[in-house]
Amino acid sequence: MDTYKTIQGDTFDLIAKKIYGNERYFVNIIEANQKYVNTVIFSSGIILNLPDIDTQTEASKTTAPWR
Repeated sequence: MDTYKTIQGDTFDLIAKKIYGNERYFVNIIEANQKYVNTVIFSSGIILNLPDIDTQTEASKTTAPWR
């Protein structure tokens, strides 16, 4: 598991987009950081845990077979 140091204005979905390339992984980040579940906008310097996600495998679960 990696970590991420927030910058002022970060949100879970923005972090997911930056790190994993898709906002939908925000749920995974929240699950790994229950302490911050009620945080909407982060201040700078918060260290968050980033779960290991195989984005290739996850994408294939939701992508149509012909893509």
